[in-house]
Amino acid sequence: MDLSAIDVEVIPEKFEDVKVEGPSFLCDLFDTEIVHKIAQALLPGLASACVDNTTGGLFRSPASVAVDIRKEMVEYLTQRSESFVAESVILEDGPNTEVSDHPFDIISDFVDDFASSKRNLFSRVSGWLLSERREDKIDDFVQEMEINSFWLLDRRAAIAQNLLKNVDFKNTFHCNMNFSSAEELDEHRSNCSFRSMNCMNEGCNSSFCAAHMEKHDSVCPFKIIPCEQQCSESLMRREMDRHCITVCPMKLVNCPFYSIGCQSTVHHCMVEQHQSDNLDSHLLCVLQVTHKDVSAVDLKQRVEQLKESSSPSELAEAKNVRSLTSAVKNLESKLGPLVVTVPKTVSEENTETSDSVAQIPVEAEN
Repeated sequence: MDLSAIDVEVIPEKFEDVKVEGPSFLCDLFDTEIVHKIAQALLPGLASACVDNTTGGLFRSPASVAVDIRKEMVEYLTQRSESFVAESVILEDGPNTEVSDHPFDIISDFVDDFASSKRNLFSRVSGWLLSERREDKIDDFVQEMEINSFWLLDRRAAIAQNLLKNVDFKNTFHCNMNFSSAEELDEHRSNCSFRSMNCMNEGCNSSFCAAHMEKHDSVCPFKIIPCEQQCSESLMRREMDRHCITVCPMKLVNCPFYSIGCQSTVHHCMVEQHQSDNLDSHLLCVLQVTHKDVSAVDLKQRVEQLKESSSPSELAEAKNVRSLTSAVKNLESKLGPLVVTVPKTVSEENTETSDSVAQIPVEAEN
């Protein structure tokens, strides 16, 4: 059967409000997020029931039974939700029973129970229920119903509201307050925690009930917030990761001389200050590369010689390994070979007691 040819309006899905004696104006506001979630779950539930009910049949398809099974499903869910409170009392008295009291979980269980009840013999005795092909067929039928506008979301939402009202006996997800006049109701609705609100952040189209305003605000991708790394910028939450990784002046980076020994990590905006404060250690790192077998004592003396023979800006302006190495080599060419101190041998010490060390010039390695 072609779903597009089905008159979906012939199925009565509206529920009459319970009549209350005397004048009463009931607030009918709901947690829109939960209502939408329940409404979304109804279509896959119907698809499962239709697919499993016609599996193995030669003359029936899921679409051919969709109208009848949808009607049965609505009636079943309504009956189960209306008797939920009584069922809960019985379950609470049972041994070691753990039942979720969240409306979505409750109604999802009802949907699963209904879908299970519509399985035909082939579905029950074969391995169909565990097959990947079954899941694919259910997904395909959900898509087919959506394309043909079968059981539109707003109609499912109307049913979801009534189901939610029946199982939410703690009034956690809907308002059940009633008033004696329309004026009182209007005044209440303007402040009801379940009233619908739109996000005020520019670019965000989300809507939610007032009770969830703070929750949404804490995760809204369009909200302008201060930089998480505490730079001076304020930007959209959704742009924060890119900002922190790429352009934030407070992001942590390795020292430009990390590859030759400086293991410091500094804020990007503090790199120049770090280089200025640690010029001696960076010079020592460069010299340790170019004079690999020279002692630290001799290299530190060479650092002082380099600083004394250079202009104030010559070494300070070297911002990376290549430029500082080049500056050091230029200065060393003027200073001449590095003179290192080498301990004398025992025989040398016996013949010359005045000095225990010798100094020899060492050329830098290329």
